[in-house]
Amino acid sequence: MTDAPSPAFASGAPKRLLRLEALVVLVAAIGFYWFHAGGLIGWWGFLIFFAPDLSIAAYAVGPKFGAGVYNAAHTYLAPVALAAIAALTREPTGWLLPCAILWVGHIGMDRTLGFGLKYSTSFADTHLGRIGRGS
Repeated sequence: MTDAPSPAFASGAPKRLLRLEALVVLVAAIGFYWFHAGGLIGWWGFLIFFAPDLSIAAYAVGPKFGAGVYNAAHTYLAPVALAAIAALTREPTGWLLPCAILWVGHIGMDRTLGFGLKYSTSFADTHLGRIGRGS
């Protein structure tokens, strides 16, 4: 079995800018949600906000599969597509756009805290650096 190459991490000013950018995304998502939903986030909003973290369970299969599922749930591609579907269909129920906004906010929060996209080497290896003790 060959060892996987060591992943490269963002560091210094680029890392700080990526985390600051994520904070801006989080604050903007909170603002958009407040405007669109007209007030405080209810209990269901908290459940939806943290739902992407269920993808961590995929690590039970292995780090490569886990990283793929986690990254799919923690990129902006899916929530932006969900928001586009909401806009294009003029969704009559009015729940797709709030879900997309909460999803984007979750990603912004994670990246602000340093939880970046995962490498297949380990859950702790992210594009923003290693997470956890001893990092």
